[in-house]
Amino acid sequence: MKAVFLDRDGTLITDRHFLSDPAQVEMIPGVPEALRRLQDAGFLLVIVTNQSGIGRGYYTEADMHRVNERLESELARAGVRFAKIYFSPEAPEDPGRGRKPSPAFLFDARDEFGVDLGRSYMVGDKPIDVQCGWNAGVKRSLLVRTGYGAQTEREFTPDSESGLVVVDDCAAAADWILSADAP
Repeated sequence: MKAVFLDRDGTLITDRHFLSDPAQVEMIPGVPEALRRLQDAGFLLVIVTNQSGIGRGYYTEADMHRVNERLESELARAGVRFAKIYFSPEAPEDPGRGRKPSPAFLFDARDEFGVDLGRSYMVGDKPIDVQCGWNAGVKRSLLVRTGYGAQTEREFTPDSESGLVVVDDCAAAADWILSADAP
């Protein structure tokens, strides 16, 4: 089984800075079609998200679940289904097993779903997203320029061995992955 691990805010939906209201979920253009193409190509879709607003007391875990339910409902209209949404509720200064850049949730997906991390990809808009993928040993980490991605691209300088791929958005990430995964 191969998977595409996806950050949520800034990658799939517009980053609203501590989003707690499902009515404010705004899909980044092209996301539903991109995810459907990946899913149809045999990729398991998994969200891996840090939700420090919970640990900081800005919103509740129930609020986050309502936002995720709205996202899943919107994407279900395009036939997209996530295998799982892993989330880390801790604030950055609090230790958390799964808080990115920790690869713990990718390892959990490996164990739970039989994911081959060496055939899988991580897509996100921040250094911690791509580092999470590297830490788990995925085939490639992709940085999207949506959300914080354009700023990250200017400021983040990974070593030349990292294999970082930078693309405009989730649709371009799907194009890149499908091309790289072609037999």
